[in-house]
Amino acid sequence: MATTSVMNAFTVLTPKQDQLPAFHRDVLQGLNAKDKYLDAKYFYDDNGDRIFQRIMACPEYYPTNCEMEIMQEQSAKISALIASLTETFDVVELGAGDATKSIYLLKELLNIDHSFTYYPIDISANVISQLEQHLPERLPALQVHGLHGEYFEMLRMVQTLSARPKVVLCMGGNIGNFTPMETRKFCRQLRNYLQAGDMLLTGFDLKKHPQIILNAYNDSEGITREFNLNLLTRINREMDADFDLTKFDHYATYDPGTGACKSYLVSLEDQQVRVLDEVIEFKMHETIYMEISQKYSLDESEKLAVQTGFEPVAHFMDKKKWFVDSLWQA
Repeated sequence: MATTSVMNAFTVLTPKQDQLPAFHRDVLQGLNAKDKYLDAKYFYDDNGDRIFQRIMACPEYYPTNCEMEIMQEQSAKISALIASLTETFDVVELGAGDATKSIYLLKELLNIDHSFTYYPIDISANVISQLEQHLPERLPALQVHGLHGEYFEMLRMVQTLSARPKVVLCMGGNIGNFTPMETRKFCRQLRNYLQAGDMLLTGFDLKKHPQIILNAYNDSEGITREFNLNLLTRINREMDADFDLTKFDHYATYDPGTGACKSYLVSLEDQQVRVLDEVIEFKMHETIYMEISQKYSLDESEKLAVQTGFEPVAHFMDKKKWFVDSLWQA
């Protein structure tokens, strides 16, 4: 499930559009593209955060439980390995969410070094506010410095705040929120913000029976559908738009050959939607591309590490071998 994405389809913005806030500008760019899309990082307004919490509790949505098992049962082992590779460190988490999984690792790392600072980064200001308020209640010894914004912009800020070696967490399968080409670009960019010896602990949703994967993104309760449609509600609220949610449906697809699980919204009729002062035309059955969740084999994840300037150090898998948290070193 997405926290951020990079799109490779672009339209030319008018000078007027170019002066708009980033959210407005990105929405208009996506809806005016030949193949319409919306940037998945904008799923996470306050209501989107709440809906995603419900998705993670869905019986079909296995990644959360798989990674939670890894963190609960193997955090001590992961922490010991990190300690063997560096004497001091700070922890930076990309797309921190509610930290319900990373808290197990943070607790074990505190046993090694009480002086480290935890820098959670998230596009959602609500998420950062909640973390700064509630995480110290659960881990009183933890120093928390939340950062609200884009990953790389905030990573640059972290470098100015601390010169200590970095342990970067990119968990929850966030690495899968890009196409493979975008993922290589993302990992190379990330490597450019790290020093030799810095570490990355990143989660990969592994390839498995296609129906298991598809069910996770098309749950029986329709919560994923609600999550996708909530972005249209946000556009209505923040951009004076008039999307009629009853005229759109959610569609998920998984290709086991490429490992790409994609979600779309489908227009159920020919219609016009007003967004700010523009009219967007939709044809019946026309789609809006919403997000990708890319699945990997273990070999593919190791190849990605080597291609982007990292060395794979260790893999930590759940008992079903459905999910892996891999430790890489720059």
